[in-house]
Amino acid sequence: MTRTGSKLLPLLAMLLLFAGCATVQVSDVGGKSTTSNNPTIIAATELARGYAMLDGAAKTQRADQIDRMLSGLDDATLASEAAAMPVGDPLYNFAGRALQRRGLPLPRPFDRGAQWGFDASQRPPADRDGYRPPLKLAVLLPLSGQLATAAAPVRDGLLAGYYGERRQRPDIHFYDTAGTPGGAVAAYAKAAAEGNDFVVGPLGRDEVSALFNQGSLSVPMLALNRGNVAPPPGNASFSLAPEDEAISAAEHLISTNARHVLILTSNDASMRRAADAFRERFAERGGTITDTLTVSETAEGFTPILQAATAKPGGVDALFLAIKGSQARALAPQLAMAGLAGKPRVATSQLISGTGKPEEDVALDGIIFPSDAWSVRGAPGLPPASMTGQSLPTARGPAARLFAFGYDAWLITAFLERLATSAEGDIQGATGELGIDGFGNIVRTPAWSTFSGGHVVPLARGGG
Repeated sequence: MTRTGSKLLPLLAMLLLFAGCATVQVSDVGGKSTTSNNPTIIAATELARGYAMLDGAAKTQRADQIDRMLSGLDDATLASEAAAMPVGDPLYNFAGRALQRRGLPLPRPFDRGAQWGFDASQRPPADRDGYRPPLKLAVLLPLSGQLATAAAPVRDGLLAGYYGERRQRPDIHFYDTAGTPGGAVAAYAKAAAEGNDFVVGPLGRDEVSALFNQGSLSVPMLALNRGNVAPPPGNASFSLAPEDEAISAAEHLISTNARHVLILTSNDASMRRAADAFRERFAERGGTITDTLTVSETAEGFTPILQAATAKPGGVDALFLAIKGSQARALAPQLAMAGLAGKPRVATSQLISGTGKPEEDVALDGIIFPSDAWSVRGAPGLPPASMTGQSLPTARGPAARLFAFGYDAWLITAFLERLATSAEGDIQGATGELGIDGFGNIVRTPAWSTFSGGHVVPLARGGG
């Protein structure tokens, strides 16, 4: 265990001198239910009633089944049905999550019941903006070993938020999950034994799964990845998962009335997960995937394949690109030859990988992709990304996204109670707009960007 921050304090204090303070929803409920006449709602409610009794993979599968059923409802029906559900309706948290994912408002806060599983009575009362941090904060990160490079910007972003807050802050202690025998599970146990009342981390997916599968946790935590099961009651998870970006992309295209989409992906494992998530969500929302094409690194010889895809019944309304910028540049002339250059194109954030030369990146003009808010619009409480990157190596280039992620982890920690108990408690973070669903998952609405003249620019709000 190390107490950290002293070396970074002067630099972070200088960077944050002029930055203002930031302003920031853990879960199954009782048996009350609405008297809906909608057959989808009736069937989904029956499934939701038994959800709390399940665990492990069975619980995950049940949640996915309910989510698929609700995805088939149009916005107006989903909103009206959710508004009619009484407090304690077992389906409300599912319906609320579906509304969140579509960017629609909640009719009331999520039903937490006894699931708000930690005692904050020893903390000072919350400030008017909801600021109520823990008293003693443990951060679990791999500060040594192979993942230390990825952990460093997360650590520094969290400390930027921590030192940028001028109100009372918790004592903060860092635990090296890579340097602890037994890894993250042992580091968590040590943090709990040493009196920390909140834990941020760990970072690895397998580490998070190992902790979540223990069930009840003695000290609540904000995990910095998704596990293979939902967070235990009273806990939360925050992730920059490619699957989440793909779901946002699917919702974006549905909102533009695109109904026939061609997917272009690569052999990269994370991009294939994104393609799978997009395909599933787009189909759930009534769309059709005309084809899924795997693009090679050089993306050569694709024109005939693209032409064949456009000739299928229904044609192609839009494209989803789970590929790098270099591959997208190579595809650009081939898309034009196949008559697809003018179609809406939405990508993952991997689109900016391999970019940076405007004279070449002009081929990417018009492609929409999710980006962190800090780099394109700025973020409350942080200096501009360009300024921070000049002073901190961990806040420039590809690391900037992880720096923003760490900064938001601090915001969520400090405002978690407000997020969890308010229907309008979302916070403008560095990675995007942050909320939390009824099951402890942080829901991030990214900022959308596009290329114009080979440069990344913010997409006008409401742009398509």
